[in-house]
Amino acid sequence: MNKSLLPLQSNCGRQKNVIRKEALVKLLRWHFGHSDFRGKQLEAIEAVLSGRDCFCLMPTGGGKSMCYQVPALTKPGIVLVVSPLIALMENQVSTLKEKRIPAEFLSSTQTVQVKNKIYEDLESGKPAVRLLYVTPELIATSGFMSKLTKIHARGLLNLIAIDEAHCISSWGHDFRPSYRKLSSLRSHFPNVPVLALTATASPKVQKDVIESLNLQNPLVLKSSFNRPNIYYEVRYKDLLDDPYADMCKLLKSCGNVCAIIYCLERTMCDDLAIQLTSSGISCAAYHAGLNNKMRSSVLDDWISSKTQVVVATVAFGMGIDRKDVRVLCHFNIPKSMEGFYQESGRAGRDHLPSRSVLYYGMDDRRKMEFILSNTKRKKDESSSLQDKSSKKSLNDFKQMVEYCEGSGCRRKMILENFGEMVPDSLCEKSCDVCKHPNLVTSNLEQLKTATAFRQRTGSSRIYMTSGSSLNAGEQLSEFWNRDDEASGSEEDISESDDALDAAKNATSSKTSAKLRLQDKMDLLQRAEENYYQNKSHDKQVNKLDKNVIPETLREAGKQRLLNAIKQNQQMVNDSRIDIDKSVVFLENECYKKYGKSGKSFYLSQMASTARWLSTAGPMELVNKLSSSSTAPPPENVTSIADCTPASSNLSVPISAKANHEEVHDNAGPQDPIRSPASPIHGSASAKLPPILSFSQFINSGKAKENLASASKRQSPDRGKNKLEKRMRFQ
Repeated sequence: MNKSLLPLQSNCGRQKNVIRKEALVKLLRWHFGHSDFRGKQLEAIEAVLSGRDCFCLMPTGGGKSMCYQVPALTKPGIVLVVSPLIALMENQVSTLKEKRIPAEFLSSTQTVQVKNKIYEDLESGKPAVRLLYVTPELIATSGFMSKLTKIHARGLLNLIAIDEAHCISSWGHDFRPSYRKLSSLRSHFPNVPVLALTATASPKVQKDVIESLNLQNPLVLKSSFNRPNIYYEVRYKDLLDDPYADMCKLLKSCGNVCAIIYCLERTMCDDLAIQLTSSGISCAAYHAGLNNKMRSSVLDDWISSKTQVVVATVAFGMGIDRKDVRVLCHFNIPKSMEGFYQESGRAGRDHLPSRSVLYYGMDDRRKMEFILSNTKRKKDESSSLQDKSSKKSLNDFKQMVEYCEGSGCRRKMILENFGEMVPDSLCEKSCDVCKHPNLVTSNLEQLKTATAFRQRTGSSRIYMTSGSSLNAGEQLSEFWNRDDEASGSEEDISESDDALDAAKNATSSKTSAKLRLQDKMDLLQRAEENYYQNKSHDKQVNKLDKNVIPETLREAGKQRLLNAIKQNQQMVNDSRIDIDKSVVFLENECYKKYGKSGKSFYLSQMASTARWLSTAGPMELVNKLSSSSTAPPPENVTSIADCTPASSNLSVPISAKANHEEVHDNAGPQDPIRSPASPIHGSASAKLPPILSFSQFINSGKAKENLASASKRQSPDRGKNKLEKRMRFQ
């Protein structure tokens, strides 16, 4: 059934309309299907409907969007929603349209025709749009502010809602400078209420947001940060044989459930997605390195449950309406507790048992510390605000390290970071520290031992992957990508076979644990040495392979010699010469002599042979071939026959007729082969000049130059020639 907007009846006061709670609950049920409001939702809605500014702090999954979507349905006009991500806007607008609520968004991804249609509706007397989503960058443009001013002048701008308001604060974990420009909205539209919403804001960030937006006497609403349905756990990469295999086992132990895995680098997203897919898990990568079409396809498949797991950078999932995420993993340590809380909070938004698992590694820690320290050094010469922000980033990261390496309740540590003091009993064994204290203590001791060992030896654990993560030149970091109903028992969520196995291992003595760790470190160190030895051997093999002369190159060389002979008409017309056998013989001689020296020497010798064939006479070729087969070459003379085997079938590639004539020694002067002018047995007068190798050719050229220069210096006519030249010029 198509739903139309539900008309409301209001109690009219002297100055403003007051909408009763019953009417608002009726709207909620009619359009969204919820039986009643949750948490601070109703208080926030009543505040903005009364014209009062409001700052609303709700945890992820607390239903912040209801605080501005319900007011948009109470009366004609427009609610302007400022959102940081295009994907978030697209998802929420799509969901609202499915509920027959008129909503639109404006972004750079839309065509001009779509934008013009939205602007035409806004400029009409009664716009159909109730919720308009825009980015902070669009609000900063004069053209859009001009259109917004006209809407306000007609009394149609009812509310300005700023989602993810922590982005406006330089003290927030996701500081975005364009959000700072939103402070001008108060001066342009002083009588329009402003609603600021966020899920993660420390007391200092809360104060900064309120001051930056110039909120006037705002109603400040805070909900508890506690997410009792999420089980928090930390696993240590340095103590795992294979973190990839461990994650595969974790996901399979939870069943066919929806999951998100966050990585800090695009290459890591791709590598991990490949590993999980090869293990039979339905998985896809999502990051800014993919084109828009691919990202949209991955997102749609994940939302529609076609894909079980998405491996993504940290912005994925912000505002996405997927409430049944059961497992949320961080494969790298996040930068701050605020970021970790917001990302882990995307699990279990339906309030069913869910799991947050963080894979902590010492290499990840050092890499993040290096990046943050470099950022701080680059900003040392900048403003004091930037310098404070850099120090804040380092302090925030230290809190995350304490969360991973601490032995206290993880839930309590998260809540205290946001200024919420709670007793230890609040956790009720919903984190690994409270549920398996002995196991966590043992793991921390082993981690401390491993860290000390690595500091002494300088060794580093090597994780081999099938992707490009080993290529240091392709490590593209992406710490915040701005451009982009399964159920389970509590036992399934809070326990796994890994935890049980580890608990059994923890019963062994500390001494044996240290010995096992020492053996593991020695094994890793030997594996590292073998890896680099094999790598060096592979380089040598590749170097030899480059010098190998392939058969295709030899065939091309034979064709070149054949073409050279064909250009020499005397050889072509001589019936004594078998051209094909001659070509094979000459190429074979070049290959045997220079095949091991490399392609350059082989090609140089082939070129010299081709030049000689194009100009030599038939008798020269016959003599060359005959001398190569019957007599050894003179010493210290490099000839083409040096490497000719004695039993070669191609020793004398001359026609049968010529061979028959050569056998009879009594042949007279009419014999063309045994003529006095060209004896066959290698006399000095018949021997052709040898074809020099490349190095011999270079050395002979230098010798000729030196000889020529010496003869000039000793010439008696040199002075006479100079005198004649001077006289001619005079």
